[in-house]
Amino acid sequence: MKKIIWSALCAIAIYFAVQGGEYSTRDLYVLRNRTGKLTREVDSLQHQVDSLGRFLRLVKSDSATMERIAREEFGMVRGDKEILYRFGDSPSTSGDKPR
Repeated sequence: MKKIIWSALCAIAIYFAVQGGEYSTRDLYVLRNRTGKLTREVDSLQHQVDSLGRFLRLVKSDSATMERIAREEFGMVRGDKEILYRFGDSPSTSGDKPR
C-alpha cells in the first residue's frame, strides 16, 4: 500500500514538473507557433512597407512614373500632340428621362 502511494505521489510530482506552473508544455508549444506566425507576418508587412517606400520615392522623383500616373489615373495628355477620347455608357433605354 505504501509503495502505491509513493508511486502515485511521484507520478503527480513528475506530471506537475512537466505540465504545472504558469505555462504548461502545451501552452509553450502554442505560444512558440504563434510567435513564429506573427514573425512571418511582420516580415511580410515590412516587405510591403519597403516596396511602398520605393514606389513613393519614384512618384516624387521619377518623371516617367509621374507621367504614367497622370495618364492612367487622371487621363492627362501632352499638349496639342495627343487627343483624349472618353467612351461613356450608352444612354439609358429604360424610359427614364432626365428632368
